[in-house]
Amino acid sequence: MIRVASPPPLPPRPKEGQKGMFGRVLVIGGSEGMIGAPTMAGRAALKLGAGLVEIAVPRSILAAALTVTPELIGIAMGGKVAEAASKADSIIIGPGMGQTPTVLGILKSVVRISNPMVVDADGLNLLAKQKKWPVWFKAKGVLTPHPGEMKRLGKLIGRDSVPEDDEGRIEIAVLAAKAFGQIIVLKGNRTVVTDGERVYLNRTGDSSLSKAGTGDVLSGMVGTLLAQRMDRFEAACAAVFIHGRAGEIAGERLGMRCVLSHDVIEAISPAVGEYEKRYGVAE
Repeated sequence: MIRVASPPPLPPRPKEGQKGMFGRVLVIGGSEGMIGAPTMAGRAALKLGAGLVEIAVPRSILAAALTVTPELIGIAMGGKVAEAASKADSIIIGPGMGQTPTVLGILKSVVRISNPMVVDADGLNLLAKQKKWPVWFKAKGVLTPHPGEMKRLGKLIGRDSVPEDDEGRIEIAVLAAKAFGQIIVLKGNRTVVTDGERVYLNRTGDSSLSKAGTGDVLSGMVGTLLAQRMDRFEAACAAVFIHGRAGEIAGERLGMRCVLSHDVIEAISPAVGEYEKRYGVAE
């Protein structure tokens, strides 16, 4: 197992660039009462530099979702989702999506596409309900479970609990990455990122991030870097670091108790500035 000490440089951002150069991201999620999750993921994707972000949500909440972030492009959940997914440079599926049979059908159809993909929240919960890791999962995925979701997924690898110490968390994340053939981002204090061979233990972040919605922000950030053709493991490492630092910056501004998810999104900009100075931009 290779321990990775530092995250990678960010993708280049040429001055003469246009939106078609910086990735098309599709966010699939949302349900009645869960408008915020997909919109925060989409807003975070835009904030980190995606050229275009679409959100596919139920028609009943589409107009309301777009009022939150009008820069997003909206698609009503239905037949056009598969077409949009095939055109996307990366896909985020799961935030606020629910776990109905209809949603499971959407998940199954989307993860058959081999595009880079972030699976979070209810996407993970639906996968965890399968008896084994599904053969219909063809996507090049980054799975982003918090400890509760990891516990549910753990049943697919013969584990019924998630350790709290660093080495135990690394062990279960590595086992899952190898068993599923996917990148695992095990969220929490010192988030673990692994592809089963490489392991990165993140050191940024604090309890400013201990609010609902911050995981959706992270999903959007990973989605942007995937859409900009970063290696999946490296994209996850960079996003986790910047997300953690954005949480710290928001906490410094507002106090750790008072940070909301949109405050973390607004702190992405200074966090990226610090990151580029420290780790650079790829040529």
